[in-house]
Amino acid sequence: MAPEKLDPDVVAKVVEALEAPRAARLGSRATDIFVAHDDAAAVAAAALGGAAIDVIVQPVAGRQKRLLLSDMDSTLIAQECIDELAGVIGAKDEVSAITARAMRGEIDFAGALNARVALLKGTPAGAIDDLLGSVITLSPGAEVMTATLAARGVRTVLVSGGFMAFADAIAARLQMAAAFANRLEVADGVLTGRVVPPILGADAKRERLLAECAALGIAPGEAVALGDGANDLAMIKAAGLGIAYRAKPAVAAAADASIAHTDLTTVLFALGVHEDEFVSP
Repeated sequence: MAPEKLDPDVVAKVVEALEAPRAARLGSRATDIFVAHDDAAAVAAAALGGAAIDVIVQPVAGRQKRLLLSDMDSTLIAQECIDELAGVIGAKDEVSAITARAMRGEIDFAGALNARVALLKGTPAGAIDDLLGSVITLSPGAEVMTATLAARGVRTVLVSGGFMAFADAIAARLQMAAAFANRLEVADGVLTGRVVPPILGADAKRERLLAECAALGIAPGEAVALGDGANDLAMIKAAGLGIAYRAKPAVAAAADASIAHTDLTTVLFALGVHEDEFVSP
């Protein structure tokens, strides 16, 4: 199903509420509204009256970016890989409950990861390829987002608290430049229930963002970070534009922008890319 078009009458209502001097369409699904309003987000939200439309407020200066770092689970893909792995051995409910608490920031990420992986002990390693082929799906707009950014010379990097066995495949599918994630220990074709140290968590995600910026010779302000869980907050806060995607409330509240209703092509609109410039993979 194609994303819904943005009603011009709705746009006009927001422009009027903001007393905006100028607006410019970014295609059928997005509009730039140029304002000098101290409370633009709240005014726009009030004018929308609860409509399922995402509003992103940011300075015009520095809007274009040169680097994207993105989480994988529940961001680039629609699933949590560890939960799906647990489903193979009938432990999905138990693992999912821990995942949800970790993503809300209620429990330590590393401890939660070790506890969940311990429950996977004995799972056939081949289940990962089976899940990639039959269960794991890309989030809407992910392919267009990464293809368009790559065509514009933006480096795209997957950085996940999940597992390299999934991350490598997803990064390849999305033609991303690199992937970083945790590694599951495997022996005799089954998971041992342990993660190969060190664990990639929130601090490591932030450090990866800074390292990528240093390698490109850019400031963190020229990067955009995208994620949904508490372990994404450090990199979201470090980036010039931190975007929460279908995120937990605490993450959405702390991010510069939140995508709650639309798909991942909204990241492109946030960077000022017109719909006509989108690249289909």
